[in-house]
Amino acid sequence: MEIVLVRHGQPEWVKGGLNVVDPPLTDLGHRQAERLADALEGESFDEILVSPLTRARQTAAPLLSRLGRQEVIAPWLEEIRDPGWAGTPVEKAEQAYAELRQRPPAERWHGLQDGESVRSFVDRIHLGVEMFLAERGIRRGDDELPVWEMDPPGKRILLVAHAGTNTVSIGHMLGLMPTPWEFDRFVLMHASISRLESMKVGDVHSFSLVKLSDVEHLSSSERTR
Repeated sequence: MEIVLVRHGQPEWVKGGLNVVDPPLTDLGHRQAERLADALEGESFDEILVSPLTRARQTAAPLLSRLGRQEVIAPWLEEIRDPGWAGTPVEKAEQAYAELRQRPPAERWHGLQDGESVRSFVDRIHLGVEMFLAERGIRRGDDELPVWEMDPPGKRILLVAHAGTNTVSIGHMLGLMPTPWEFDRFVLMHASISRLESMKVGDVHSFSLVKLSDVEHLSSSERTR
């Protein structure tokens, strides 16, 4: 089995000095999405699932169009929910993130004030991954090690989502202990491609991270994070 995780292109988080919630892509973000489609249109996927947020949907759109496929939204792929900052000065978000970075490690689980806590987000994505895999005949093995029973293995699935969603999902499938800074443990560029492949371990399977944040399809001037 192969799971391909794509991060969305560059979003327009700030417009006119004000914060934007659920932002669209920038002009560069749309170009990144086209380059992503160039890179993936020759591959075959059994399923393509997309986050419900605008930046992920716009990133997936060129590839879906070229493949002649309908958009399939997977609500569990939604990124961590920030506070309702729409229309507030950009300095508000900058100060909040600066304060978060200064907290002791354990206190980071609380996340941003009035936003979804990091703990809740990580739990939500772990549950989402478990249900996503279970619906496809993949169940966590009865073992303390990160192994999975697959019946049958072999599907190729593309997920178009976010830095947080993708990093937490990768960590869960690899069996890593979660931290409240998953976004920084695996650094994913805009419109990047990461790949997980299953490997046989006795009579069960484990996941291997074979590619992380591949942006070779983007020119040096198009690479952002």
